[in-house]
Amino acid sequence: MNHNELGRYLRARRAVLRPADVGLVAGSRRRTPGLRRSEVALLANISVDYYERLEQARNAHPSQAMLASLAGALRLSVDERDHLYRLAGYAPPPTTGGGRYVDPAMMFLLDALTTVPAHVIDDLSTMLAQNTLSRALFGSWELGDERAANVTWRWFTAPESRALNVPEEHEAIGRGYAADLRSAAARRGRDAVADQLVADLLQASEEFGQYWGEMDVGPLNSTRKRLVHPQVGPLDVQCDVVLGSVTGHRMVVFRPQPGSSTADQFEFLEVLVGQGLGN
Repeated sequence: MNHNELGRYLRARRAVLRPADVGLVAGSRRRTPGLRRSEVALLANISVDYYERLEQARNAHPSQAMLASLAGALRLSVDERDHLYRLAGYAPPPTTGGGRYVDPAMMFLLDALTTVPAHVIDDLSTMLAQNTLSRALFGSWELGDERAANVTWRWFTAPESRALNVPEEHEAIGRGYAADLRSAAARRGRDAVADQLVADLLQASEEFGQYWGEMDVGPLNSTRKRLVHPQVGPLDVQCDVVLGSVTGHRMVVFRPQPGSSTADQFEFLEVLVGQGLGN
């Protein structure tokens, strides 16, 4: 691991970003260009002290998961991300299934979606990034560990994860998650992560076992859903799925149904977030 080169590389990438590039408000009194260290630490969900030690090459040894978070925070391209891994002494991750990294084009779209909930999931439905309204609607799933951040795992093992969905849609949603996972596992081939997720789900959930045994295959696609939020009420949405061409990640956008009051309710949810009353 080349500590000095790693620190210089992080400083250089931080210096070329503006707050608007990463969905932050610039504020005032900026004496130098680029993001502040505290802003990078916030985006990467690490302490400011640890990030400072990384830049200053002071006895910091980042894990691969932390590098993925830093790559996302700094909006690195795949080539830039791979260089970051090499400087830290790791082999670059595969293009798909590469930790919590989200490519900058997908993050730009996520940052730009400020009036509707949206989040990014990988091919196994692990939550990688959320915008403010997604966190307000579902909670901060992106901050969980590998299982707590996985949408399919939560659906079949944590009943509270279904609370927003109307009961009459539960079966269709569950079948959809099982079919999507089978599709992803087939694309990955002999993959330990996918195989372990399937094995754990089969052990934890009879319902998943039933759907899995039916052998349905099909990735997630655009679906109409009805949600009920405890503070803003019923939401009528179209869940659109946008596929990333580089990583295979999916952005899920909760688009208000035309003619419904859902857009107004999303505005109300945004107000609640601003008042600290959201999820």
